[in-house]
Amino acid sequence: MIDYQSAQLDKEDLKAIYKGMDLGRKIDERMWLLNRAGKIPFVISCQGQEATQVGAAYALEKGDVTAPYYRDLALVTYLGMTPLETMYSVFGKRDDISSGGKQMPSHFSKKEIGIMSQGSSVATQLLHAIGAALTFKMDGTQQVALSTLGEGSSNQGDFHEGLNFVGVHKLPFICIIENNQYAISVSKDLQYGAERLSDRAKGYGMHGVTVDGNDPIAVYQAVKEARTRALNGEGGTLIEAMCTRLTAHSSDDDDRYRSDDIKAADKASDCNKLFKEYLLAEHIADDAWFEDIEQQHKAIVNDATKQAEAAPYPDASETYTHVYEQGGPFNA
Repeated sequence: MIDYQSAQLDKEDLKAIYKGMDLGRKIDERMWLLNRAGKIPFVISCQGQEATQVGAAYALEKGDVTAPYYRDLALVTYLGMTPLETMYSVFGKRDDISSGGKQMPSHFSKKEIGIMSQGSSVATQLLHAIGAALTFKMDGTQQVALSTLGEGSSNQGDFHEGLNFVGVHKLPFICIIENNQYAISVSKDLQYGAERLSDRAKGYGMHGVTVDGNDPIAVYQAVKEARTRALNGEGGTLIEAMCTRLTAHSSDDDDRYRSDDIKAADKASDCNKLFKEYLLAEHIADDAWFEDIEQQHKAIVNDATKQAEAAPYPDASETYTHVYEQGGPFNA
């Protein structure tokens, strides 16, 4: 971990970051149990990437816009998407704020806290956020747009074209590659030849940096500095955060492409575990504090699960609402 005081954080900041990381983990773990029990159809996990996600979210300010990718549960939870709203989504219930229970989970959206609607095609979220950044520049507002993606998505045309546009127009945009080193089953060695993906930034005319994604302080500092540069008219930043994906790609993925030795090494680099050890070693929090936080978050997740499971599904009459004009082809 880098020195938190050099990042202008205090002990209460670090506790708040850990709480965000732990709540994201607790929701995620519950979703896996629900999936294995046959109660929800699909999970795509943030486990192992909470440090990057919460560290980044902690550096943003009210009014900033985010276009996350499907693995960003801890990020959107910290920004203000509630555990209950997430549970409505994974159960496919009527009160799901993203789609009314109509679409795949992890397609995050919450207008009032600046989370843009997300599509399923990977890397398209960058274009949405870049459009918002262009608006901010044209309007002269003190806002930035941030988008995230996995390193596999950084090989898509949307990524290259979008960041080139950012570089040309010096937009207030921050891109975070959450590099967990696997595009589903394809390791980074077969994805790209560069040593660091942040080196691509130079070709776009942007600032680029690679950070330890298991260190939320390092990510916070990188995003904070990127935000300052953006508001000073210095353009966008490409941040590569080296992360660890602790689970399979999704609940439908057979991850035997990773050896037992690799999985054991990944488990040892669990960012939540490492950050907890750091807070204990620095006497920022004690065991009693961690136990209290765990119990609080378990209660929150239990309550959200029960409420969502008991909530109604969408009515069949809503099938075409917001899909076809006037509610559907059967409304003449």
